Amino acid sequence: MIGNILDVIGVLAIFLGSVLALTAAVGIVRFPDTLRRMHAATKPQVVGLVLVLMGAVFLLRGSVDIWMLVLVGIFTMLTAPVIAHSVGRVAYREQREQDAVMKINELEDPPQSP
Repeated sequence: MIGNILDVIGVLAIFLGSVLALTAAVGIVRFPDTLRRMHAATKPQVVGLVLVLMGAVFLLRGSVDIWMLVLVGIFTMLTAPVIAHSVGRVAYREQREQDAVMKINELEDPPQSP
């Protein structure tokens, strides 16, 4: 009985994670600029991957491979923000001509006094 419930939870988590990964892929294709694509590539993609890994853990309960899945999830959650930050900095430097898009530009050089 408990095993069947855990199987259903695992399948639902894998399905929801797959849907989130699909929405991330659609966002990457549909969004117009790099900063918006980066948002679509990081947040739903990481949450979708974690849900798929959690579903796999529920389905593989009692296996030694669970700890490898946990490590993959931890390393993904640790590295995705760093990668997104690096891509965002590069996109900022590359898209300087689109300054009208940003309302507040915190990375702009301060004005030089005469």
